[in-house]
Amino acid sequence: MSKFSEFAEARRKNTKMVPVPSVSIMPERDLGSSPALECLHLGIDFGGLKAVDDFNITVGKTEICGLIGPNGAGKTTVFNLLTKVYAPTRGTIMVDGHDTAGMNPARVNQLGVARTFQNIRLFNSMTVEENVAVGLHNQRHCGMATSILRLPHHWKSERYYHERALELLDIFDMTGLASNEAGSLPYGAQRRLEIVRALATNPKLLLLDEPAAGMNPSETAELMENIVKIRDQFHIAIMLIEHDMNLVMNICEGICVLNFGKIIAKGTPEEIQRNDAVIEAYLGKQKKEVEA
Repeated sequence: MSKFSEFAEARRKNTKMVPVPSVSIMPERDLGSSPALECLHLGIDFGGLKAVDDFNITVGKTEICGLIGPNGAGKTTVFNLLTKVYAPTRGTIMVDGHDTAGMNPARVNQLGVARTFQNIRLFNSMTVEENVAVGLHNQRHCGMATSILRLPHHWKSERYYHERALELLDIFDMTGLASNEAGSLPYGAQRRLEIVRALATNPKLLLLDEPAAGMNPSETAELMENIVKIRDQFHIAIMLIEHDMNLVMNICEGICVLNFGKIIAKGTPEEIQRNDAVIEAYLGKQKKEVEA
């Protein structure tokens, strides 16, 4: 049995998805907790174009959720809305029960939303450990004077950040690369480092924008293992945009499908695979009719 099949079987066996009031679904195990994310009638307009419209979704506290759709469907725009890179034209975004209206990206990150990017954004001239340390900024409690004067609390904090950075790097077996320049890492390692840096902010919701892009099947299978490991170890929700359907269908518990900025389907992987609107969005009506 392949890694992909093992993950699909484990997901089906361990996850029961149930309806919730916002016309969505979430894992039954998360029903007693506030959703990690709830979007209600979310939308944004650019001029006269509705880039995202009436986006409604609920993501459970420990759910692995997929956001898929054809190129240009609005997936990354949704991530930009969730992280307040863009201010919504309308609608509500709730993170762990807190309304994010009026917040900026830094405040949303402090609330518990972290992300990676479609195009890798590391500090290439800094070391691997220093990149992770940047993500630990939310946990820094030293004042400026303490740091300038190098008081004992400063050194205690520095030891903590060093140890914590190595702990996080160990998730991806990257501790041996801690002193390497980030820009010198292979592509796949840079992808993993970006995830580690996002985890360093201590998120409740981790947004992964095409984490498997550029990876071979072996690296993708390893990534799947690590995503599940992260969810189980940190007890957080993970929402990912991905074009690798093997990864999405085998690891995600709930999936939301976008097309032209609107949701055309929500459901379990099995339901999404059978959905005619999804098949048409990906293959096109004409091709679907020919194959029929």
